Amino acid sequence: MQRLQLQSLVYSLILLLCISCKTYKLTDAKPVQNSEKTVENLYFSSGEDYVYKCQMDIYKNHVSGILIIKKLNETTHRVVMTSDFGNKLIDFEISENDFKLNYVLPDLDKKIVINFLKNDFRQLLKRQYPVSESFENDHAKIYLSKADRKAYYLFFNKENGLLKKVIYTKNNKEKIDFTFEAKKHIFADSLNLLHKDFKINIKLFQITETETE
Repeated sequence: MQRLQLQSLVYSLILLLCISCKTYKLTDAKPVQNSEKTVENLYFSSGEDYVYKCQMDIYKNHVSGILIIKKLNETTHRVVMTSDFGNKLIDFEISENDFKLNYVLPDLDKKIVINFLKNDFRQLLKRQYPVSESFENDHAKIYLSKADRKAYYLFFNKENGLLKKVIYTKNNKEKIDFTFEAKKHIFADSLNLLHKDFKINIKLFQITETETE
């Protein structure tokens, strides 16, 4: 059953390549004077293991398992995903400029699958963002960071200062929305990764100490 699900997931990714996405424009926010030169996503900055329940939905295909993210050094993280039964699905090391694939299940060993995961986690684990422009609305301080054809909009909650959302765009097209729920600036309790050009949604939920005992 699991193998059929993985094969169906691969076929769905291939079919998704022809879909385009919409131009992104920030609304309901006013420009303000830059107060920060750089802002950071610190949710994966600790040396502790980050362990989550993972749910991936690609069109009508659903895959679930356990995702572990570990910071190896200041630039590199290791990402391991296993099935609900503990079988390893994929294991890789990633930084802003490098990618090392340690293991991938044969059913997932497709270039399109690897590239999707590499891009998604490279954006998720990106830490530092030089600020180009600043905005705000009633609920958030918003920082725009530009790099070549890419742009990132980071939304920080005004009340607690925690990062709530990152919108990643390329060529002015909205690509991925990352939404976080957190109580601490170094750990997100949950994460929703939503592709805007494909029907792909990845959800991560913290695994508590009680669940792992």
